[in-house]
Amino acid sequence: MALRRKLLVCMLTVSLLLCVYVLCFNLERPFSWSIPPLLSDSEEPPDRPSLADRGTQPAPTTHQNRAALNPALKTRTATTAAAKLQAQAENDAPDLSKSSSKSDGADKTRNSTRGPTVRPMKPARATEPPFVGDTYMSDYINPQTGCTDAIRRRVNQTEFGGRFLEHIPILQWAEHVTPEQYQRLSRYPGTHGWAVIEYKTLQETLSVLNSTASWQMLDDWKRRSNKSECSRCAVVGNGGILKDSKKGKEIDSHHYIFRTNGAVTKGFEEDVGSRTTHYTFSSNTMMNSMRSYARAGYRGPPVSEETRYVFLPDHDRDYLLMKAAATQTMSPKGPERAKHPTEYFGKDVSAAKLKMYHPDFIRYLRNRFLRPRALQKVYNMYRPSTGAVMLLAALHTCDQVSAYGFMTPDYKNYSDHYFDNIYRPVGFFANHDLRLEMNLWQQLHHAGLIQLYMRQ
Repeated sequence: MALRRKLLVCMLTVSLLLCVYVLCFNLERPFSWSIPPLLSDSEEPPDRPSLADRGTQPAPTTHQNRAALNPALKTRTATTAAAKLQAQAENDAPDLSKSSSKSDGADKTRNSTRGPTVRPMKPARATEPPFVGDTYMSDYINPQTGCTDAIRRRVNQTEFGGRFLEHIPILQWAEHVTPEQYQRLSRYPGTHGWAVIEYKTLQETLSVLNSTASWQMLDDWKRRSNKSECSRCAVVGNGGILKDSKKGKEIDSHHYIFRTNGAVTKGFEEDVGSRTTHYTFSSNTMMNSMRSYARAGYRGPPVSEETRYVFLPDHDRDYLLMKAAATQTMSPKGPERAKHPTEYFGKDVSAAKLKMYHPDFIRYLRNRFLRPRALQKVYNMYRPSTGAVMLLAALHTCDQVSAYGFMTPDYKNYSDHYFDNIYRPVGFFANHDLRLEMNLWQQLHHAGLIQLYMRQ
């Protein structure tokens, strides 16, 4: 009996050690899964966050009036990892409410050359979980066109009218950086806020985005319009549905062409076109694309006189690379420090060609358009895919939007990317709710807000 008991204890010990080993091994691997066919993020390379990416850089702390930041959090029991991280972010945010800089609710009127007018934010719902943050700054920007068939004129007649905020700031620029805004946005990690970046770095970085081009996505519309009343934008994903589509000329005929990540055009012009006016990326997805799609001919972002580079900031490295590109200096740290930014963006890169998405806009897209069911459990790692942000930014910017290379219900008929030389099944990743994204494209298409390219 004693021998049997010892054997049982040994077996339990070995099983426990094996479980610990498997758990540690899984934590080191990227998050991925296979799910039933409905959606793919074919326009984006694997950019799943590592464990190191999930941490937040500690904000400058102060012990003055800490309880005033969020008294409810002080007594609230953090029952989930998300709630604990949120509480830490709010407690660590500096109390800068006594600063003389303009407040979040300032109603300061600016003329058209200075920038949009900032209006007060609407208060959040009392029952809103702290990690959601469904409250946003408003930038009142006069429409650039008088298009009578613009999306902004039609959206209220569709099911999306209640979700759509016409005055949400899409881009962040120098005048958005105030102590009050930092205190508000440092609550949110990753691309949804400023918790990953120190205030000084934020100031120094966004100070270079100080011109009209910094807050206007279509900054050259007056020159490009050619007397057209409506701005027409093509948003091009990298999906295999574009292979042999012969849509290249149609895509290039638009005023603006948005592309993302592994946007290979050389050799594929007949199907995907050759022009790129707006290239959306994060530093992470750009580097992953250069590694993953080198064989297909992707060497880096497209470079041309008309190309603008729109950063989707996931980490402080995005802010540092953006400043380095604007000043044509080396990035002080991170994987990009080994290369001069002109090697990525060309010798003519300048602040006028650089833009950066506003955290409010990304959080708004998550909360209003692409909010997963299990948001509280995954909010720190989840965000809309880079291609989804790009398409929805065009929806909020352009008068008319055509989408190519995005997932459709018959996606199994096509390879993952249009540049694949052999058939590759579509990949699915855990940091985007891909099923939700495909459903949204279908809904927007049927509502008449976008024209989605489909073979069927």
